[in-house]
Amino acid sequence: MSLPALFHGRLAVPAIAAPMFLVSGPDLVTETCRGGIVGTFPALNARSTALYRDWLDDIAARTAPPSGSAPFGVNLIVHKTNTRLEADLAVTVEKKVPIVITSLGAAREVVDAVHSYGGLVFHDVISRRHAEKAAAAGVDGIIAVCAGAGGHAGTLSPFALLGEIRRVFDKTLILSGAMSTGAHIAAAEVMGADLAYLGTRFIATRESLAAEDFKQMMLAAAAEDIIYTDAISGVNANFMKPSLVRAGLDPANLVRHGNLDMGNEAKAWRDVWSAGHGVGAITDIPAAADLCARLAREYDAALAAVSARQAARKRHPDIAAVS
Repeated sequence: MSLPALFHGRLAVPAIAAPMFLVSGPDLVTETCRGGIVGTFPALNARSTALYRDWLDDIAARTAPPSGSAPFGVNLIVHKTNTRLEADLAVTVEKKVPIVITSLGAAREVVDAVHSYGGLVFHDVISRRHAEKAAAAGVDGIIAVCAGAGGHAGTLSPFALLGEIRRVFDKTLILSGAMSTGAHIAAAEVMGADLAYLGTRFIATRESLAAEDFKQMMLAAAAEDIIYTDAISGVNANFMKPSLVRAGLDPANLVRHGNLDMGNEAKAWRDVWSAGHGVGAITDIPAAADLCARLAREYDAALAAVSARQAARKRHPDIAAVS
């Protein structure tokens, strides 16, 4: 297990609030970082590169020492249809963003640019093959996007994918997929991940940019309300069935409209809302700071419970084995 020095002494729990398209903004990132969890956002959530620069300045100022905040990061989409990549990367380097999360392509030139100022690059993958490509590109961390994650997700169990990635990658490993509580974060750590990656849980927060109807829909949803399809944007992702119906689509008869095109993503995701299988654990819409504090309490309680069970086994191994 490997956690970069950047995180030492700065995390309330070993977790990252994932960058969510049209959801994560400066307020959510700032309050999450202040709560001791890494806050992130997609660069494309800012409608221009100029606004992206402004967001970075705002977040950096509000999380600067001596605030004691966790570090923050941005998501860059490394895909041929992202016409802003070159400009956004230049601003990222200029502002020395601490963490860059790359998606839809592991590019050595992006990794080298971020490494030029000492930044970290984490890359999300859904298979061992993608992990091997990311490792070859020199990334500092790999995000295993497993079954049940919100947004663009994979289908593999974390029990399978974590182990396969660890065989080919010995740096930071982050686990994504249906995590909503501090106990889930503890479980990810016990399984061998260095950090947990939570997205869906942070949609239902006061600072999230998600529409209020989106948040309310999440409160009424369960895992069975999530559908995995490539019909919305050309790449498989998890969406809430009620939002498909609300948008006039039939979840049982979705028609794929073409390949991924980042120029059309905002339109595709505006009214059809993404969430992961962990949505069923969400019952309220707290402030991000309160959510971070709750996750920390749940995380500590989960680890204490494991320690108590271990102690019981040592005192009474026969009884513990039967129970």
